[in-house]
Amino acid sequence: MYLVVGATAHFGRQAVEELVRAGAPVRALTRSPEKAGLPEGVEVVQGDLTKPETLPAVVHGVEAAFLVLQYGADVAPLLEAAHEAGVRRLVFLSSGAVDAGAERQPDVIARYHRYVERAIEASGIEWTFLRLLFPAINSLTFAMQLPGGDVIRAPYTEAAFSAVHERDVAEVAARILTGGGHAGRAYDLTGPESLTQAQQVRILGETLGRTLTVEDLDPEPVRAQMSQFMDAELLAALFDLMAKAVGKPAPVNDVVEQITGHPARTYAQWTTDHKADFGG
Repeated sequence: MYLVVGATAHFGRQAVEELVRAGAPVRALTRSPEKAGLPEGVEVVQGDLTKPETLPAVVHGVEAAFLVLQYGADVAPLLEAAHEAGVRRLVFLSSGAVDAGAERQPDVIARYHRYVERAIEASGIEWTFLRLLFPAINSLTFAMQLPGGDVIRAPYTEAAFSAVHERDVAEVAARILTGGGHAGRAYDLTGPESLTQAQQVRILGETLGRTLTVEDLDPEPVRAQMSQFMDAELLAALFDLMAKAVGKPAPVNDVVEQITGHPARTYAQWTTDHKADFGG
């Protein structure tokens, strides 16, 4: 039995689907099973990381688990329950902001994810970390602007990312969960190319059959607006990561291909797969 924690979130849902496609028995953890909408055959169980008493039943009989955690979630009760249940393998979707060699992490995003990594390392359970920075799904924010015209307005339009397709993340996770062989490894996941936000917008336009352009916004007013509904420290960390990516090619590697056997999907492929999300 393979457990996915965060099964209705991005990456978790795709991992469930990938495991089902591989013919593996899947258990999906969710607070609201009636709203999960997961594939037929998935064992959907109700549980809550903030309610430790719900977790022993969730991890009972589980061979390996994929952890997609909400930022700030306390992982300790889950790890305790997993250890007691004899779970053999954990795969954690971490952040590419983590600096594993640093005693003090550079921002709150890195600090939280490194805290979880260290807790997993101390759990006594075999582990693998997948560190991800700027997934392709971040581009879904562009969709809100498209009904108003062909100009995408955003800060840091010259920031470069190697955007990763969520299907690639899911495939990597499923291969490691079911096959093992990656104990004690931390992998940086990247897409196959470095693209600025402006280049992403151009590719999206080609997919939609529209000539899209970008307008670079002053980051400070945008941050002030977003701070009304986001944690200030988290927001500052996100903006700092984007600022550091301006004018510098993003790292690209072949980890996805090494683990899945096929090259990482391109950003153009991602836009095709998500065409309907942009009204195409």
